[in-house]
Amino acid sequence: MPNKIVKTEAEWRAELSPEQYRVLREKGTEAPWTGEYDEVFEPGRYHCAGCGAELFASDAKYNSGCGWPAFYAPADGDAIDEETDVSHGMVRTEVMCAACGGHLGHVFPDGPDPTGLRYCINSASLKLEEA
Repeated sequence: MPNKIVKTEAEWRAELSPEQYRVLREKGTEAPWTGEYDEVFEPGRYHCAGCGAELFASDAKYNSGCGWPAFYAPADGDAIDEETDVSHGMVRTEVMCAACGGHLGHVFPDGPDPTGLRYCINSASLKLEEA
């Protein structure tokens, strides 16, 4: 992974929409079934809305019924970082963009084959580049 993208909070605020800033920089979460990409299954690549790094491929996207875009694997093992999230009285695994540190969502061990994982990702943190 190349050098980390570092910007001031003022720079992030100027570049992101208020919703993108809330999700990516303040670890917010969209309400279920409200995100732009929840029901989108067009071929393409999903990039970080903050920095443009490639995060997920459309062929790993599936309809999990959880209300957020779901993927069974990132585009590359180096695309995301993970850390333990103990907020809201739960223990979960948070996923962030490895390039800019933006909050993407969480990963859960209840996904389909071949990984058994469900990357539950906020639409506001993504930008689809259709194929």
